[in-house]
Parts: sequence; structure tokens; C-alpha cells
Amino acid sequence: MRFEGVLFDVDGVVVDSPHERAWREALEALMATEWRAIAPMTRYAPERFTTAVYQSEVAGKARESGARAALDYFGVPDAAERARRYAERKQEALLRKIEAGEFVVFPDAMRLILGLKARGMPIAAASSSRNAGQLLRRIRADAFAEQQRIRRPAVAPGTTLLDLFDADLCGVAVARGKPAPDLFLAAARALGVPPARCLVVEDAPSGVQAAKAAGMTALGVARLADDALLVAAGADRVVTTLDAVDPDAVVEGRIAARAA
Repeated sequence: MRFEGVLFDVDGVVVDSPHERAWREALEALMATEWRAIAPMTRYAPERFTTAVYQSEVAGKARESGARAALDYFGVPDAAERARRYAERKQEALLRKIEAGEFVVFPDAMRLILGLKARGMPIAAASSSRNAGQLLRRIRADAFAEQQRIRRPAVAPGTTLLDLFDADLCGVAVARGKPAPDLFLAAARALGVPPARCLVVEDAPSGVQAAKAAGMTALGVARLADDALLVAAGADRVVTTLDAVDPDAVVEGRIAARAA
């Protein structure tokens, strides 16, 4: 069965963003100030907020859901009531980092996106983050194509990474966040593609679960040596770099490795 659309998560798949650092720094700041009195009642310590914890508890989820999950993980009292404040502090930290330019595009993701565009494959950006579109808009696709000497597809001057996507589902309101399938189903509708003919590219277990719940094929990207988490979540294939994925094979309905 041929794929008719590819849905990309953004943070951790397309862009190396400061999300994880912002979540970590915001909680550390709260525990040292506003929440100092409750800190001893929790299991929190800065060194315990590892990348593995971020990936399993926070990554891929809507802002307040991720905040609540992290607070629950660390045993913070009244986590439901405190989640909004934590999410606000994280957002403040994240915006400062974005303004400072503390993010980069993953070159392998850009190459795959351009390869799919050259082959006429519809693609969508589907992220729970309301900041993802802003990140994509700041990345110059034309400059990347020129630097990499990519001539197909032709990338017009001034084209941003966001412009390459046929549908932008970054931060759209859905009834249920990941691991529920709502966001990916909305992306499939936006592309006009049946869910069963969609390939989802994800780096978070919750995103892989959402893809499978939507009846889609899930490609896990294990940039953080978290292959086992993605496999356990149900990924149909896991790669450590998107350069391993052959865009011709994707068009044909396979997640096959690029020929050597």
C-alpha cells in the first residue's frame, strides 16, 4: 500500500529546539523560589530530570498535559493545580531561548523533507507545541538548499521551512492530546489523505502511540538512544538518522533504507 502523506512531529524530529532545556530550567527555578516550601516533599532534584524522564513523561504532549505529567512523576503536591503555573514558566523560558536563536534544524530531516517534496509527496507539520510553527518559520529552506546544493525541488528565495509543508497543524486545538490520535487524524484530514495511507515521523513514545491509535504507520527517530522506548510504544521501524530513510521507498509505501 502506497503512502499518500507524511506527517512530521517537529521538536526532536525536524528541529533541535530548546523545549527540553526550558522545561528543566523552569521547574528548577520554581523549586528554588515559589515552590521552595514544598520542594522537600517531592522526589525532585535537578539531576533527576534527565532526558529519559523528559522523553517518557513530557515530550510530544500538549503544554499543560506535559507539565502535569512531570509534576506527577516527581511527586509534587497538588500537581493538577500547579501545572498551569509550571507551563507558564516553561513558556517564558522557551520564548527567551527562541529569541536568542537557541535552536537548529536537523539537516537529515531537511534533506528528507526536500526529497519528499521533490517526489510530490504531501507533508504536514503535526506538533502539540504552539511554538513549533514559529520555529519552522525562522528557518530558511532556501539557504539550506543552496548550501547543500539541492536543486530538486527548486526552492524559491525567501522560502521558510514552514512554507514547505502542505498543512500546518502545529498547536491546533484538538479534543485530546497525544497519545490520543486526534492531532494526526486532523493532519490527515488537512491533507485529504486516509489515515491508513499516512506515515508519521516521531521521536516521542506518546507520538508513536498516537500514530498507531490513528491507524497509521509510525517511524521512530531515536536521536537520544531511546530505541527501546519507541519500539515499546509500537513503532513500525526505528532509525537513528533520517538519512537512513529512502524517499523513493516512502513514495512506494515502504520505510526502506537508502541504498549505499
